Amino acid sequence: MVSLDVAVAGTVAKMSTALNVLGTALEPCSLNPLTGFYRDGSCNTGDENPGVHAVCIYATEEFLAYSKAVGNDLSTPIPQYKFDGVKAGESWCLSGPRFVEALANSKAPNIFIHSTHERMLELVDLETLKAYALDL
Repeated sequence: MVSLDVAVAGTVAKMSTALNVLGTALEPCSLNPLTGFYRDGSCNTGDENPGVHAVCIYATEEFLAYSKAVGNDLSTPIPQYKFDGVKAGESWCLSGPRFVEALANSKAPNIFIHSTHERMLELVDLETLKAYALDL
C-alpha cells in the first residue's frame, strides 16, 4: 500500500491506497451527498475512525426509518455540520458495527461491494457481503 498525506478539516491524516473487500481498488461511494469518515466520497477508514465507516450502503426509506428507530438518525439534516441528511436512493458510508447490528435485526441494507472497504471483512464474512451487493 502507498501512504498519502490527506488534508482533513485543517489537519493532515495518513491514509493509504485502499482496497475493497474483493481486493481491488476501493471505488467512491458518494460525492453527493459527500460521504465517508474523511468526507472524501469513499468509505476509506483508518485508526482515526473507531466507528469503521467502511460499508457503502444504498439507503432506502425502510432502512433510514429502522436506523433512526435504533438511535442512528441518518436522515435528519444537521445544518451546523453541513449535513443535509441521507435520503432514500442515496449512497452512504455506514459504520461497520451499525451494519452488523442491522444484519442481526434482519434490516441490513443493500451495499455497493466495490465501494466497501476491506476492513469490513473484520466484521462480516465476504459471502454475507456478496449477498447484499447490488454491484456484482
